[in-house]
Amino acid sequence: MAETMPGSVVPRDYSIAAVDRVLDLMQAMARLGPSSLATLAEAAGCPRPTAYRMLRTLEKRGFALQDGARGVWRLGPRNATLGRAAAEQGALATVAQPVLLLLAKLSGENAYLMTREGTTSQVIAKAELRPWLNEKIGKYRQLHAGPGRLLLAHAPTDMQVLVLGERLAQLTPKTKTDPIWIAADIRRTRDRSYLMTVDEVAEGDIAVAATVQDQQGEVVAVLFIATSTVRLATARAQTLAPMVVAHATTLSELLGCPSESLGRATTFPVRD
Repeated sequence: MAETMPGSVVPRDYSIAAVDRVLDLMQAMARLGPSSLATLAEAAGCPRPTAYRMLRTLEKRGFALQDGARGVWRLGPRNATLGRAAAEQGALATVAQPVLLLLAKLSGENAYLMTREGTTSQVIAKAELRPWLNEKIGKYRQLHAGPGRLLLAHAPTDMQVLVLGERLAQLTPKTKTDPIWIAADIRRTRDRSYLMTVDEVAEGDIAVAATVQDQQGEVVAVLFIATSTVRLATARAQTLAPMVVAHATTLSELLGCPSESLGRATTFPVRD
């Protein structure tokens, strides 16, 4: 039972309008980047004088900064601290868990969430309905093979150069290790925002992955299903690509990704 103050009446809605406005303003700064007071006030749906007072308060606490030369406002350095703390406390994995579970139930395959850690990738959440894969949380994997290559495709250029400049591990006979081929493939992959791989991480494995974006529209993870080719034929896996992308989009929306960032050109294989 919810705890209340003595003699108080339980309200129907615990939200506070002023806090809502501040959060709307911060989300507007995150979505739009450096912007004028007028632009941010309109995006947050509040009067300019109110937006100005909120921005000055945020500035005092380090959550907003004003460019003295141009007068535009941007997020302050304290937001990075909150972002790191949220990541360390497993916020992304917690938000993703119900999405992964639903995807696993609808597809009939195990579902996973993977993030990039420097030049490697790491599974941070999973919903395993079948024992075939049994992926361990926190296990580091290669970026050039399997779903990790989708993370590599959206990594900064200097990170791509660093990864492809190393000796790439041959995990299976079908693992792609030619940096020229991989560089071309990640350019193609960026246009589709999903990736299907077969026999790249382990012999007999198949995975379908899609990107997850944060409130800035940046790719922060990939969501994927993975199983055995004995269970899931390539043609069937191709038909599951739209489902994987749809659930990745749902997770992106839960993370606050702007709708305009989700309007990427995405193509799917067409069956005869």
